[in-house]
Amino acid sequence: MITFILSLAILLAGYIFYSRYLERTMEVDPNRPTPAVSMGDGVDFVPMPWWRVLLIQFLNIAGLGPIFGAIAGALWGPVAFVWIVLGTVFAGAVHDYFSGMLSVRHNGLSITEVIGIYLGNITKQLMRIFTIVLLVLVGVVFISGPAGILANLTPATLDFRFWVWVIFIYYILATLLPIDKIIGKIYPLFGFALLFMAVSLIIALIVKGYAIPELTSENWRNFHYDKEKFPIFPMLFITIACGAISGFHATQSPLMARCMKNEKEGRKVFYGAMVIEGIVALIWAAISMSFFGGVRELGEVMVAQKGNAAWVVNEISNSLLGKFGAILAILGVVAAPITSGDTAFRSARLTIGDLLRFNQKPIRNRLIITVPLFAVGFLLTKINFDVVWRYFAWSNQTLATVVLWAITVYLFQKRKAYWITLLPALFMTAVVTTYIMLAPEGLALSKPVSYATGFAVTTLVFSTFLFYTRNKTVKS
Repeated sequence: MITFILSLAILLAGYIFYSRYLERTMEVDPNRPTPAVSMGDGVDFVPMPWWRVLLIQFLNIAGLGPIFGAIAGALWGPVAFVWIVLGTVFAGAVHDYFSGMLSVRHNGLSITEVIGIYLGNITKQLMRIFTIVLLVLVGVVFISGPAGILANLTPATLDFRFWVWVIFIYYILATLLPIDKIIGKIYPLFGFALLFMAVSLIIALIVKGYAIPELTSENWRNFHYDKEKFPIFPMLFITIACGAISGFHATQSPLMARCMKNEKEGRKVFYGAMVIEGIVALIWAAISMSFFGGVRELGEVMVAQKGNAAWVVNEISNSLLGKFGAILAILGVVAAPITSGDTAFRSARLTIGDLLRFNQKPIRNRLIITVPLFAVGFLLTKINFDVVWRYFAWSNQTLATVVLWAITVYLFQKRKAYWITLLPALFMTAVVTTYIMLAPEGLALSKPVSYATGFAVTTLVFSTFLFYTRNKTVKS
């Protein structure tokens, strides 16, 4: 319990103190017009109250990440608490804050365009394709997953295909309509409910006397049931993504960068939403380690359920909160992915719109992009994504790494404290490189070769950055 409380305190302290340092580094100006004010179009650039923007941002970036990712991450034991806390405060929230604020400073541009400004045109073109594919994958999987769950909860006449069409139609409307018509109205309610769900569960867990494992010298080790295939580094840092750092967040932040009324709101909206997500991930990791009797027992359950995290969520929610918990569980495993899927498609539309320089205010222009986008998405719902989806976690963290490097270059150019993103950028470079070398879905190389390659690539990237900084310093 001490470890959990201390972890929670560090997350809150990160928001109270470290985010203010980042705000000073960014030199926010409350008098500078934001894109929502200077470019308002009633569709994507729509001023909204900061609390509404915060809750929308939280639900956009959350989805199932801080729930399913935290449950899977709990298999490594209490060391997961360390990554959630330090990852959120010094990597994820920093990544989200600067990616959001750079979008604000660049007229609400999508993250791929921001990357291009600081890492060059070739990188921009590669990341445009990479990001659009990633967003479509997110949207498609977040059609199939919830549709399957709803089909199991409803009469046989309402089958999988029926729910695919229902969700698909909703996605089209949410992608096309002005952001304040659907997303702006229902997301704050779902965002509050998702947070309320997590807080209610941890309170119930404590009241009912469950023991949350402590992080001790003895427990500072790998508890995973398959240690050889899943070493802490790099597997834990890929598995717990949205609860610590996630490149998907950088695709969502521009949506809210177009809705903020004041630059001072960025700290609450971007850094604050990531801290809230970190708290949710922390809660679910703690519950998962405790509810079944311990980390080993959680591993046995996950093996028996073939990694079915949705079953774990349902079992925990029903047991700790009763029938009310069942409703919250449905909200968590259905509403959360749906509300990330629709904004994934919306982000894809905006990214393509930036690419083609299409004004998105006329409905005709939105349809020109949306129709083929959803045609591709519908075709992809008919494909089994079990294999393809394994690459999503790595792709997600790779995007986060590229974004961190873009921010680092920005901070260097502005002669600011670029170490605040350089350090997490170096760490994540090592993580994603080592993972793709080691993982079964990657090259499946040996540990020594994978670790050596990860170190070598990270050193090469760092050397390239040092060469860049030295070159720029000499020229200036």
